[in-house]
Amino acid sequence: MGRPTQWLSLLLLLLLPGPLPMAGMEDAAFPHLGESSQPPPRACPPRCSCPRVDTVDCDGLDLRVFPDNITRATQHLSLQNNQLQELPYNELSRLSGLRTLNLHNNLISSEGLPDEAFESLTQLQHIYVAHNKLSVAPQFLPRSLRVADLAANQVMEIFPLTFGEKPALRSVYLHNNQLSNAGLPPDAFRGSEAVTTLSLSNNRFSYLPPSLPSSLERLHLQNNLISKVPRGALSRQTQLRELYLQHNQLTDSGLDATTFSKLHSLEYLDLSHNQLTTVPAGLPRTLAILHLGRNRIRQVEAARLHGARGLRYLLLQHNQLGSSGLPAGALRPLRGLHTLHLYGNGLDRVPLALPRRLCALVLPHNHVATLGARELAATPGLMELNLAYNRLTSARVHHRAFRRLRTLRSLDLAGNQLTRLPMGLPTGLHTLRLQRNQLRMLEPEPLTGLDQLKELSLAHNRLRVGDIGPGTWHELQALQVRHRLVSHTIPRASPSPCLHCHIPNILVSWS
Repeated sequence: MGRPTQWLSLLLLLLLPGPLPMAGMEDAAFPHLGESSQPPPRACPPRCSCPRVDTVDCDGLDLRVFPDNITRATQHLSLQNNQLQELPYNELSRLSGLRTLNLHNNLISSEGLPDEAFESLTQLQHIYVAHNKLSVAPQFLPRSLRVADLAANQVMEIFPLTFGEKPALRSVYLHNNQLSNAGLPPDAFRGSEAVTTLSLSNNRFSYLPPSLPSSLERLHLQNNLISKVPRGALSRQTQLRELYLQHNQLTDSGLDATTFSKLHSLEYLDLSHNQLTTVPAGLPRTLAILHLGRNRIRQVEAARLHGARGLRYLLLQHNQLGSSGLPAGALRPLRGLHTLHLYGNGLDRVPLALPRRLCALVLPHNHVATLGARELAATPGLMELNLAYNRLTSARVHHRAFRRLRTLRSLDLAGNQLTRLPMGLPTGLHTLRLQRNQLRMLEPEPLTGLDQLKELSLAHNRLRVGDIGPGTWHELQALQVRHRLVSHTIPRASPSPCLHCHIPNILVSWS
């Protein structure tokens, strides 16, 4: 065969179709016709979003059935704000790698949540089932759990393994349910000694539940029916820092000298809105904030406060102290007290011998009629003094009443019966409130030296243009007068009276 014939044969071999490929001989690495070299898209339930391979977000889609097509790789599943009424066991059991399950704000009932629903979720750490229709808690939650939120349901019963035997459990939220003491078994938290936050507020407890975790740092029991804290109920909670017992039915007989004495880390105690007539005994030294407002306290005894020497804030508003309920020196043990609230107690004078380091004294809506030369002398460090809505008259406010208050920044005398500005005001004042008095004149002398004043409130007095003396604003520098949409800047050294000061709602402040 000659050379041209050889070339022709080779060309025919190249042009003729080869044998059909046999099964199993395809090159898997080579894309076939109509296929992309990119990996196939991840499975994601319709209308949901899957921002990561381990995350499925079906929030707020008005779903009525549990979505299918959820990949087994899912670790974080959000189904909140839907219309789900039940969780199918067969769908949930496939998701054994789930770490976060958010079912907040659905219609799930206890009947729609099978007992074995969470058995296969051995890695679950966070479960949120708040705002559903559960009447009992799940009988079993995984041992791996860290956070459980069952708030705002209708839960009446907890089981031993709902929260028990969970060594990693840190936070449990059960507020806004219908739990009573009968619905919380004594061993509800056995084997779960890492719980730091427990919220049981807005339930139906009649006494503080015993056998709570010793690891607690925050305990919320407000808005219950608690009339008693059983002896020893808080003896193990030595790490507790915040205790909320407001809006209950506690009386003096429901507490004893040991109730709080073992709480060596306690910093915040709220006992407001109860029925106490005395300050509780046995308060710990670590306590910084004590809220006793809206009780029936008639007497404050120094002996009851000796243990709480670290107290910084004492709130006693709306009690029944009257003229004799806070005797001189009663608060002397509280050497570091920063703020004292005595709003609405029927006091007829400023309490004597207050702690020297007091920074804020809040006394509005009492019956204080006199302010002598020495009544505030014991508290030279005051920065805020509120005597609004008392019975003070100009004749009974001594001209040296504020002389020693050199650090005072805010003075509220609103709602009294003053007819002229008090004399001897501290030169460091930033705020002076005198609205709703009977002021008939403004003179320059009481305002002399108040060059740091930022706000002067004079609304609802009896001032007219002719009642403001020349030079009144001289020391106050560029104060701004505002009334509704009207504004007027007073010149830095204006000797003339302010033409807008007849307006009944007047606020003078820095420009």
